[in-house]
Amino acid sequence: MSDPKAVDFHFDVMCPYAYQTSIWMRDVRDQLGLDVRWRFFSLEEVNHVEGKKHPWEREWSYGWSMMRVGAKLRRIDPGLLDRWYWLAGTALHVQGMKPHRREVAEELVTEMGLDPSLVGEAIEDPTTTDEVKAEHDRVLELGGWGVPTLVFEGDHALFGPVVIDPPKGDEAVALWRLVTGWIDFPHLYELQRPKRRADLRAIQDTFRPYLEARDWVSVQRETP
Repeated sequence: MSDPKAVDFHFDVMCPYAYQTSIWMRDVRDQLGLDVRWRFFSLEEVNHVEGKKHPWEREWSYGWSMMRVGAKLRRIDPGLLDRWYWLAGTALHVQGMKPHRREVAEELVTEMGLDPSLVGEAIEDPTTTDEVKAEHDRVLELGGWGVPTLVFEGDHALFGPVVIDPPKGDEAVALWRLVTGWIDFPHLYELQRPKRRADLRAIQDTFRPYLEARDWVSVQRETP
C-alpha cells in the first residue's frame, strides 16, 4: 500500500497550506505519473458558527463558491479544475489578489480562455453545491478536519504534509515516499515538528500575500 498510483487531494482554494502542498503534489505527479484527483473540502463549513448561514446559503461565499466554479469546470474537463486551482491559488497566495471576489474569479476564467459566464452558471446550478458538499462530507466521514487531506485506495486518509517551501525534484519524491509510508501503519496518528519563533516568522512571510488579500478572519482549529 505504500506505493500508491493515485490519490485524491482534498483542498480549499483559500487555504495557504493546501496551496503550498499542491505545488509539491504537482511536482510528484509529473515525475511519477501519479493520478492526482483534485477534490474539495470547505474550511468555511467545517468552521461554521451556530446561528450563521452555511456557505451554500449565501449568494457568494468565498471558498465555497470558488469550489463550485471548480466543480463546473471539472465536468467539462478535469484538467480545467487543475488549471483553475493553480491560477486561483497563485492569484491569492502569491500575487495577493482576491480571486474569492466574483469579478476577479470571472477574470481568471477569462484568462483560461473560457467564457466568464461559467462562474454565474456554476452558482446558479444547485448541483455544484451538492458536489462540493459530498466531497467535503467524505473527509469528515474519514475523520478529517482540514486540508490538505490525501485519500488513497481503501479510504486511507492522511492530513498533510504541511510545508511552506515545497520540495522539488528528487526531494519531492523523497517526501512522497515518507508520506505514503504512513499508510502501512494505520495506528500511527501524528508526528509533528514544534514551531519556533523563527518558524512562525517564516510562515508569516510566506503567507503575507494571502494575509493581505483575505477578506475574512482565519480560524485555527485544534487537531482532534
